[in-house]
Amino acid sequence: MVEDDEDCGTEIHRARPVVEPAALHLCERTANIFRALGDVNRLRLLSVLSRQEMCVTELTEMLHDNLPAISQRLKLLRAERLVRTRRQGKHVFYRLADEHIAHLISNGLAHGSEPVED
Repeated sequence: MVEDDEDCGTEIHRARPVVEPAALHLCERTANIFRALGDVNRLRLLSVLSRQEMCVTELTEMLHDNLPAISQRLKLLRAERLVRTRRQGKHVFYRLADEHIAHLISNGLAHGSEPVED
């Protein structure tokens, strides 16, 4: 049961420190990151890149997927600044953009592997 605001102890509310929400533009950017992470195939791709950088050909073989699909996923992940590239001759190698992304992937997979409790 939800109590009315006047019954929830306004004295307690006044004693709490004021906490400001994160800036709107920051929340919008972060929501876009989570949308990009919210696709199973993109997440699998990122899980591979969290262990080592790879070129598109290696990724297609590793993930048993086709080149256009992998390329499209990488394009979106690059647009969201989740992956970076490095060119070596004709090959373009992809890697995670930074440690923040590595931690997001690692923590998300670790949380996903926890047993489901009722």
